[in-house]
Amino acid sequence: MRKSLLFLCLLLPFAIGIPTGLAKAQTNNSRRAEVVQTIQKLFDGMRAGDSSMVSSVFDPNASMHTTFFDPEGNPQLRTGSLAGFLNAIGSPKDEIWDERILGYDVQIDQSMATVWTPYAFFRGENFSHCGVNAFQLYKSEEGWKIINIMDTRQREGCQMEPDDLQRKLEGLVSSWHQAATDADEDIYFGLMSANSIFIGTDASERWTKDEFMTYAESAFQKDTAWDFKTVYRHITVADDHRHAWWDEKLDTWMGTCMASGVLEKTEAGWKVTHYQLSLAVPNDKIEAFQELLKQ
Repeated sequence: MRKSLLFLCLLLPFAIGIPTGLAKAQTNNSRRAEVVQTIQKLFDGMRAGDSSMVSSVFDPNASMHTTFFDPEGNPQLRTGSLAGFLNAIGSPKDEIWDERILGYDVQIDQSMATVWTPYAFFRGENFSHCGVNAFQLYKSEEGWKIINIMDTRQREGCQMEPDDLQRKLEGLVSSWHQAATDADEDIYFGLMSANSIFIGTDASERWTKDEFMTYAESAFQKDTAWDFKTVYRHITVADDHRHAWWDEKLDTWMGTCMASGVLEKTEAGWKVTHYQLSLAVPNDKIEAFQELLKQ
């Protein structure tokens, strides 16, 4: 009887439709994809000069704004209209309006979404300007609809291509380890966020950043604090492009270590917010290792 009740308790959440963590993640990814597809359809329509395609992603009462600085450095706000925008899209033109999106930062809650998209705008092959679009969307019965766009515009200091974020974060983690090899505490701890946590190989070693700085102070007074050589590393970037995590195998003075970490994009750039280091014990030596720990 108890086994039957236990089986029923395990089955009940699925029977009544409560999503598992995996199902929630899949749902969030699906919703994000729908939002991104809506915005991509807008820019595909612009490139095609198809005002009907562009119109289909907007709520009829959508608003449009541009903020910029005039030549004297004064902030300005220009308000446009959806009707005027659609007319400009559909009007004959000699060049393609090509707004190249460099990334998507998507935030969703229920039927509301906000999206931040850096861009570079080209008229044909000629660069025009760059900036950031800030979209607001809502989920209608017909799908996601844009209700507001606000953008910035400039011509200097523009990024033309998307960041190779994976390679950038790989370089950051490598630089972090190299700073320990070089005993450069400014770089090493500068790449850690203020609220970061470092977990060492000993069961007592869970440090906040300040605690870890105190613990490692004597090590960083040497020519080398510690020298971890990377055997391999895997980095995964979250859908929001503001968080990432990695796992790695290291060759250290202790032997082979396995580690994992978390990165977060802050106002000061990407930072290490969590790191856990562990000594790798081969399976065929685990019993001997357990006996050693008993001594």
